[in-house]
Amino acid sequence: MITLVLATHNAHKVGELRKILGDSLEGIELVGYDGPEPVEDGETFEENALIKARAAAAFTGLPAIADDSGISVDALDGAPGIHSARYAGTRVDTDNLELLLKNLGDNPNRAAHFTCAAALVVPPPVGSMGPDGPAEVAESGEFVELGIWHGSILDEATGPNGFGYDPIFKPAGLSVSSAELRPDEKNAISHRALAFAALMPIVRRELL
Repeated sequence: MITLVLATHNAHKVGELRKILGDSLEGIELVGYDGPEPVEDGETFEENALIKARAAAAFTGLPAIADDSGISVDALDGAPGIHSARYAGTRVDTDNLELLLKNLGDNPNRAAHFTCAAALVVPPPVGSMGPDGPAEVAESGEFVELGIWHGSILDEATGPNGFGYDPIFKPAGLSVSSAELRPDEKNAISHRALAFAALMPIVRRELL
């Protein structure tokens, strides 16, 4: 059994991701991460996902996966984007979505999309050898995949499920918010599902 660290302190993401990965975790034990949180100062979702996965891999010495995700609204020039989790400055979901609705106002352009960057970092083996002996620093294997979920912003929050901006996001082709979907329905089509569906074959190739 291979141990894989999930580099997040977000309990919602842990539960959701375990359900999303399902059978693809065969032979892999997915464990939580309780180490220090790195400074996410990347300028893209990909950079921030790698920052988190690198930190967890370095702290534990184990392969680690992480994701960075957020919502981008066309009429707000792509905001909140990578700042989605702290858009209102409080890291409170309701504050974030209320500010987004306020800033969007009655703009008829409601187009938006969720982005998820899923990253895998595989640290080098302990004591790995370089051409001149033990390598002090060896490159780890790093991989990133993206998932995009298109939709639009509703006029008001609706639905009891999900978290974050789910209550105001209506996925393309559906008539309900993401928060009105059952967890299994969301997990089949979300940005996170798409990103990790692309990443997991790489995880299995690299670890098993």
